[in-house]
Amino acid sequence: MTQDTLKSTAPKSSWGVRKGMAAGLAALVLVGACAAPAAFAADGRPVSGRGEVVSVVPVATHSKAEIARQLAAQHIGTDSLRHGVRAYRVTYRTVDPYGRPTTATGLLTLPEGGGRSLGLVSDTHGTMSDRAYAPSVAEDARVQSYLFASAGHAVAAPDYLGLGEGPGLHPYMDTRSTVTASVDMLRAARTAAGRLGRTVNHDLYVTGFSQGGQVAMAVARAVQGGDAPGFRLKAVAPVAGPYDLQGTEVPALTDGRVNDISGVFYLSYFLVAQNRLHPVYKDPAEVFRQPYAARVEGLFDGRHEDEDIVRQLAPNVKALVTDDFYRQLGHPTGGLREALRANDHTCDWKPDVPVRLYAGDDDTDVPIGNSRTCARTLAGRGARVRVLDMGAVDHQGSYRAALAGIARWFSGGSRTAGTA
Repeated sequence: MTQDTLKSTAPKSSWGVRKGMAAGLAALVLVGACAAPAAFAADGRPVSGRGEVVSVVPVATHSKAEIARQLAAQHIGTDSLRHGVRAYRVTYRTVDPYGRPTTATGLLTLPEGGGRSLGLVSDTHGTMSDRAYAPSVAEDARVQSYLFASAGHAVAAPDYLGLGEGPGLHPYMDTRSTVTASVDMLRAARTAAGRLGRTVNHDLYVTGFSQGGQVAMAVARAVQGGDAPGFRLKAVAPVAGPYDLQGTEVPALTDGRVNDISGVFYLSYFLVAQNRLHPVYKDPAEVFRQPYAARVEGLFDGRHEDEDIVRQLAPNVKALVTDDFYRQLGHPTGGLREALRANDHTCDWKPDVPVRLYAGDDDTDVPIGNSRTCARTLAGRGARVRVLDMGAVDHQGSYRAALAGIARWFSGGSRTAGTA
């Protein structure tokens, strides 16, 4: 769940400094007002224009060989690569957590070749605090999009609300608004691809990592439920998602399964963002110890890097929060319980397509128990699901180990959908 979208070169740790913004390319803007299908806001009110494209800006072009070098540097398999790619920043209309109209940005990546009609991969990224590290802005955050596009798919990678070049603050771990932004990105991707001379067909493959793994499950559920007319769900392959907040992830913050640095970062981010939607606290000092209470909200303004944030917070969760709140983590009440319940249960449904859950045994960011609980829940609903254990790898390692296999599965699925 950290700023854990893959870098273009292998980091020394999950907390290595992420830099390397996208090189400035031609600022051609394709502005249009092609109407999107009617959709509904989070509160049920009809909202016109969701998914309508505001602009499309080219941000990157890479050959197959360049992509292969990036992947090989991170020990990610390259056997599915077929094409070079072109990537674009798409600005589109969506709704905020209250159902009010807003805009968001995302990355659309297309293969150079592969035919006019393309299946679409929805790729949702992991936790990030710095809006400038979102896929549509930062070259370092695009490796997985390049992989799937080179294999022959169009790829829609939403930045989420409040990240990239979208307005406002990111409502971290607010599943509902992250899903609306992600689903609207699917609509925008189809329109933008059409303007670029490519056709996105009905086939949709859903993946994501860490926070994005949880989002992927929720997006797949929404699409199967009819929230994205014109798309047909084909396969779901999330990696290391925090699917079980109440039963696994929150307890792991205090029992040693989540490492101290990640635990402090995740919990702080979650509480600050969720407090804008649920009454967790009136004053940060009700939850956080000083001096952290005085600075924590300002750290999550979308302009601080992860490393800068953790340097200014406590060394562990117990030193970060008050004694009363530390006890409440074991027995959530009030706004904390509301926030957890509102963003849990993303696996509590029956997918009609194959699902593969990828995870690593040595993950101390999002313990593998999240995936096992998700698998049991899905199977209990009668779903076809597999947990693919990547072995003794950490959080980032689980993603690197999983990506090539997901790309192969999605490419095979475009011909033989329905095989788990």
